[in-house]
Amino acid sequence: MIGVVLADDQTLVRAGFRSILEGEDDIEILAEAGDGERAVRLARELRPDVVLMDVRMPVLDGLEATRRIVSDPALDGVKVVILTTFDLDDYVYGAIKAGASGFLVKDTEPPELIHGVRVVARGDALLAPAVTRRLIAEFASRITAPPPAVNLDALTAREREVLELVAQGLSNEEIAARLVLSPATAKTHVSRILSKLGARDRAQLVVLAYESGMIRPGWLG
Repeated sequence: MIGVVLADDQTLVRAGFRSILEGEDDIEILAEAGDGERAVRLARELRPDVVLMDVRMPVLDGLEATRRIVSDPALDGVKVVILTTFDLDDYVYGAIKAGASGFLVKDTEPPELIHGVRVVARGDALLAPAVTRRLIAEFASRITAPPPAVNLDALTAREREVLELVAQGLSNEEIAARLVLSPATAKTHVSRILSKLGARDRAQLVVLAYESGMIRPGWLG
């Protein structure tokens, strides 16, 4: 069972997400929060698999709430998915850097919402690859700080290939098809890359690939 906490200051938004998700046999809504501080508190109390987190909330915004959740060793395994009104929300890139595992546009179709929660819960793929590619490319172009010290030399040639495809938002199955591998082998490569680069999840791998210069802003078109 996938435990979910809904965090949004709009009651109607939470009600809409609840009505969609609680009808699924494998998803349980554990609690709701109307501000970021309560979202953090509920995450610590309930240890959900996924927190659906709005960015703009009172008391504590979603960005700081995300940072507190993912930086807490006791909450290892709790995934945060950012909820945004627009697919190029100014806060989303910062939220992913803060440790969010992905994002969803609030007007996403119900099947996509359900699929997204399941995908993030199992840590298998970044949400909404097509939109994610546009968003990361857009904000990567704004990076002005020197690239971080990412030890890409620790990766094998095959792992670098896999990382490039992860940065494009491809799932393990899509990577396997592209490189003519089994999905299990693709998943193993991704796991090794995460370990070697010290990344929390695939979302952070996307950011690292852009910030290190491995993928050029706008490269995806």
